[in-house]
Formats: sequence, C-alpha cells, structure tokens
Amino acid sequence: MCAVTAADPMGTGPALAAVAEEIAIEAGRLLMGHAEGPARGLASKSTRTDLVSDADRASEALIVDRLRAARPDDTILAEEGTDHAGAEGRVRWLVDPLDGTINFLWGIPHWCVSLAASDAAGALAGVVHDPNRDETFVAVRDRGATLNGRALALGPSEDLAEALVGTGFNYSAAVRDRQVGRLAPAMARVRDIRRMGAAALDLSWVAAERFDAFFERGVEPWDTAAGALVVREAGGQTIDLATTEDMPAGIAAARKGLLDPLLALVEP
Repeated sequence: MCAVTAADPMGTGPALAAVAEEIAIEAGRLLMGHAEGPARGLASKSTRTDLVSDADRASEALIVDRLRAARPDDTILAEEGTDHAGAEGRVRWLVDPLDGTINFLWGIPHWCVSLAASDAAGALAGVVHDPNRDETFVAVRDRGATLNGRALALGPSEDLAEALVGTGFNYSAAVRDRQVGRLAPAMARVRDIRRMGAAALDLSWVAAERFDAFFERGVEPWDTAAGALVVREAGGQTIDLATTEDMPAGIAAARKGLLDPLLALVEP
C-alpha cells in the first residue's frame, strides 16, 4: 500500500496527496458499512449535542494505522484523539475521520473524510472524500485542485447579492445564539444561505462552485485544513478568523471579489 512514498521519503505534495486519497477512500468504504447499521458507542464531547460514535473511532483507527504504516516518522493530529508524535521537521497530518457526524447519525448524506498534510509553510496536500456521492477533492499546494480528476477553476465575482453562501453553527448554545444574531443582517444581502453541517465538504463545495462563499466559527484545524487548500488551489480565497472576546476562531472562504464584502456583513 502507498508504495509511492518509497521513492519520495520527504513527502512532496503529489506523493502525500496520493497517500491521503487512498486512505480517505478506504475510510469512506468503512463508514458506508457503518451507515447501514444502527449507531453504536454514542458519547458526547464538548456539549451533549456534540456526538461521537464507534463509526468515528473506527474510521480514525483505520486512517492512523494506514498513515503510520506509510509514513512512520510523520506527526498525526486526529479529531478523536488518536495522535502520534513524529520526528521533528517531518510532515504533520490533520485528520477528520468523519466530518458531519450528526448528519451521519441521522441518515443525512452530507458527511466526509478529510486528511491534510502540512509542513512549515502550511497545508501541502489535502483530500476531502464524500462517499455518498463518490466524489474526491484533491489539492496540492501550487499545483491546483481537482474533483475526481477534473481540474477545478473558481471564477471571480463581485456581486454578493447573487451569492449562495454556506455557513455552520457552534455546538455551544451561547455561541450559536450570537452567530444567529450576526447572520440575520446578511440574510437580505445575499441570494440565500445554506447550513449543511460538514465544514470540510462545505469548503470543497466552494471550490466546485456549489457555494459562492462559506464562513463558520467554532471549527478546528482538522475540519478546515484540507477543504481550505482545495479552495485556494481552485482559485478562491480563504482567511482564518481569529478568536474574539465572544466568538471562537473560524474560517471564511469565497470566490475572489466576495471575501471582503462577506466579512463586512458577518464580521462587524
């Protein structure tokens, strides 16, 4: 498995993307099997509405095992805590084994597997795999982004009023209440707003021109690293939103020309 790394021990972008794609697709098959049966091993995380299941854990175990076999000296940071400290100066992996757990548990077919490899300069390769649609988004820094092998090219726009915008909400009720307050002024200034529930996939949908923009606070690096790279390599823009006194950190992404006007609406 992943023999490409033998000829590329330091990890160039294309080699890392090949490793991530193979592993993400395998994890997707595992998750589709879990989706056919009842949910097992449910537990709460940050709040009682933030859930994890045996499907998340099984996917993470598979991904970490495969990464350690293919890239034993790399560092791994995975959402459910199965981390691995690698050698200094090596690649660091950010793993979301099941982004969109609530959708998964409720039978809503909008969830994905997300893997990103980073170096000192940031995200180097990213893969977001959607098993429900058999779609795989792949990005390599400075080499572009693809969807099932087809190059993605995101055109610019300056008309926020025509933009379809994606967003998401935090699991904290207090934060969610503030997010809704910020969202209200934007409702009349854009075409419409969608809340799908899987940030990695939502970001990839910006690159695929299904959304014109996306923003969310309360996301973690493993939620956004791969999808944000897909957006940038497709020709879009992203920005990290810093933590404030009343809001957690986040991300915004958009076609070129829409990011600043969007932030003016939702980040006063």
